[in-house]
Amino acid sequence: MESVLSKYENQITIFADYLEEFPDTDELVWILGKQHLLKTEKSKLLSDISARLWFTYRRKFSPIGGTGPSSDVGWGCMLRCGQMMLAQALICRHLGRDWNWEKQKEQPKEYQRILQCFLDRKDCCYSIHQMAQMGVGEGKSIGEWFGPNTVAQVLKKLALFDEWNSLAVYVSMDNTVVIEDIKKMCCILSSSADTVGESPPSTLNASNQSDELIFLDPHTTQTFVDMEENGMVDDQTFHCLQSPQRMNILNLDPSVALGFFCKEEKDFDSWCSLVQKEILKENLRMFELVQKHPSHWPPFVPPAKPEVTTTGAEFIDSAEQLEESDLEEDFEILSV
Repeated sequence: MESVLSKYENQITIFADYLEEFPDTDELVWILGKQHLLKTEKSKLLSDISARLWFTYRRKFSPIGGTGPSSDVGWGCMLRCGQMMLAQALICRHLGRDWNWEKQKEQPKEYQRILQCFLDRKDCCYSIHQMAQMGVGEGKSIGEWFGPNTVAQVLKKLALFDEWNSLAVYVSMDNTVVIEDIKKMCCILSSSADTVGESPPSTLNASNQSDELIFLDPHTTQTFVDMEENGMVDDQTFHCLQSPQRMNILNLDPSVALGFFCKEEKDFDSWCSLVQKEILKENLRMFELVQKHPSHWPPFVPPAKPEVTTTGAEFIDSAEQLEESDLEEDFEILSV
């Protein structure tokens, strides 16, 4: 019994610190579409937060491009945020939103495969190496800070080479989500249709009492972690077991990317209905949702993988063959 207590002593201490930092109120807290009652479900809430994949600055990885930086400290924070956003989409796609992570507990093989997509290696699909080099095609030098739009455009291009996940990534133009364009793109880049959908909540009951935001901060430097000889990844540093940070929503930088994951068409239809009901009724809208492609816009052309014989780390060389996208650092919607 003493050995069991000793094993989990640090985790218990961390959780105790967690609980003390949240106020004792009747407010609802929303974590990626899932609500928790703060007063009675603090432990459940904190477990949900710690289950999210957490990507931070890393050091001592192989130099990007062979001669580039071996750390992303000071410039990779937005890339790490993009990785976290996409990783959550992959978790929902393969494991479901109700999946939870526990320290030192064996996880499904899909979880390890998702994590491997984001390792700091040139042969991993969404690695810092791939993102930085694909950013060159967006006008960003390796080691240069990305804005939200650039991250979204890079992820959209990298997803074209990700055959396992079969994602259709849509990035909005002029803060406008076009239903017709998304459905057209998904028909071409469709994944299997026999999977269970993740439906958004039927209503939004967020409290106006504080409306603070809880966030995972990428501005922590950790040492590079690679796969072990058995092909597994030690995931302890990929989950935030520290107290989650909070900020006033008024302090949020207006240049942001919002990500939404829809597993099936019915989930997207439900999302559209929810947006029309809860978001578009506001006078100051975060974005617009329209049914048809605006006639004054250029024709919508779904993204397609270039016809090149390339795999793994080599696919970054085909960035210039992809169509250049609008580079404005404006409010953007990233839908996966």
